[in-house]
Amino acid sequence: MNLNNTRYAGSDLVVFNRPTRVDSEKLMPLFRHLAAMNDINVVLNGPVRTMNRTRTEKEQITEAEWASELESGSIYMAHSNWLDFASFEYKKPIYISLVKDPIDRMVTDYYQRRSWIKRAISRRVYPGRNERPEEWYQQSFNECVRNRDPECLFIQYSLQDYIQDFKRQSLYFCGNDPDCLPFNSHYAIQLAKRRVEKEYSVVGTWEERNITLTVLEKYIPRFFNHARFLYKLHSKSIRNRNRNNRKPQIDPDVRKMVRRNFTNEYEFYYFCKQRLYKQYLALQLEDNLK
Repeated sequence: MNLNNTRYAGSDLVVFNRPTRVDSEKLMPLFRHLAAMNDINVVLNGPVRTMNRTRTEKEQITEAEWASELESGSIYMAHSNWLDFASFEYKKPIYISLVKDPIDRMVTDYYQRRSWIKRAISRRVYPGRNERPEEWYQQSFNECVRNRDPECLFIQYSLQDYIQDFKRQSLYFCGNDPDCLPFNSHYAIQLAKRRVEKEYSVVGTWEERNITLTVLEKYIPRFFNHARFLYKLHSKSIRNRNRNNRKPQIDPDVRKMVRRNFTNEYEFYYFCKQRLYKQYLALQLEDNLK
């Protein structure tokens, strides 16, 4: 019971505040199948479309009010930080999310950004954007780190970055307080851990797909009943979604170099995985007691 926060929710609403680059897009087709099977509603776009790292108070109120008016049995997905509905006098939803290895997130972001910019320019999505030199597209993550390119510098406690990136995975769980912004901050990490422990029903990881789907299915059955069955049934189409055939090799010395700057981010990542394992183990113990 100590691992089950679903019972504390005040509304029949799931808020999935998904961090960037955690493979959450692989859940999209599964959610559509769950919607048909479990009679739920999946909402992908909210009232606040900006991708800023934090929401203003006005944006938070707008999002909380809008989400609270969604029909019962809705899953609302957004790239946003944890939002304290109760502080704005709205009922607490069921919170879920995903995490991913911090360095793997950065590597994914590094290559996907290049792919996205190239496509955007070729399609003239942003006609004012300048074309990048070919060397920029061809440069590997290994070279970027070794050359100390500003794009691949991960400066401790920094507030401003060379580019507007989202390397602070913990920020999505810490919230919108300015104290959550410093990169790899011990304080922000501790606050994010507290949020996960007290506020989230499930924080899974696609690296442990079966465990994550099992915990979601058992801890939030109203929304995720039959999740494992549906994933197995439609696994081929789900696995091929946003498939990236480019599998960059990150050299051990580069990974070690970068990891030194992600010490607290790794502490948070391992905390979330440990909690997920505890939830999964609790289910196995329950089955053994029946």
